[in-house]
Amino acid sequence: MGSETETGAETGVVVRDSSTEEDWKSKPPYRTTPGNEPFDKKWTAHCHCGRVKYWLSRDKPLAAKFCHCVDCQALHGAPFQWAAIFEKQDLHFEKGAEGLAFYHAPDKTTAHRLPCKVSCAYCRSPIMDEGRNMVLMFPGIIKFGDAERRKLFDAQCHIFYSQRVVDMHDGKPKWSKLDGQSELMKEVERTDSGEHIVVGQARNENKND
Repeated sequence: MGSETETGAETGVVVRDSSTEEDWKSKPPYRTTPGNEPFDKKWTAHCHCGRVKYWLSRDKPLAAKFCHCVDCQALHGAPFQWAAIFEKQDLHFEKGAEGLAFYHAPDKTTAHRLPCKVSCAYCRSPIMDEGRNMVLMFPGIIKFGDAERRKLFDAQCHIFYSQRVVDMHDGKPKWSKLDGQSELMKEVERTDSGEHIVVGQARNENKND
C-alpha cells in the first residue's frame, strides 16, 4: 500500500519489540473504556459471537481497498478481503480485548508480534490486521444501519489483483500488487457466454510445512 497508509501488515516485515508480551494491552488500538480519555464514538463493530466489541472515532477510513492476495484468500476463506485503514488511536475497545487471538504470518506463530492478524479467540471472527502504525479493520463487522452510510467505506481500488480468483467489473483501479507501486491491470470485459474463468497465481507452499 502507499507509504502514507502503510501498516506493515502487507509487507511481511518482522518487527521485534523489546516490550513484554503483555504490554500491548495498555496501548492503542487495545485501549478499553475504563481509565481512558473521552472517545468520540462514530462506528461500532463486533465479532460474530459478540464477545469482542470496539468503536471507531473517525467518520471514514483513511483508505479502503479490496485485497486479492493468496494469503487473504486462505486466512479469510473468501475470494478477497475488504479492508479499511485507520490509525491505531481511532480504535477503542468496549469489551473483549482480553479475549483476542493473534497470528504472526511471517513465522506462523500465535504471538502478538507486528504485523499480526487479530481475531476473536472464541468465534474466530477476523477483527483486524495490526501493523506498525496503522490497523486494517474489516468493514463487514461494522453495524452500518443503511446503504448510504456504508458508502463511506467503499473501496477505492483493488490490490494484488494478479492473484485474483474472480474477475471484478466495477471500474475501480486494479493494481497487480500494492497500489501506486505496481502495474495497473486492464479490467477483463464481461462475456455473454456465462463462463467464468478463474485466474490467479497458484499457491507455492512448502510441502514440508
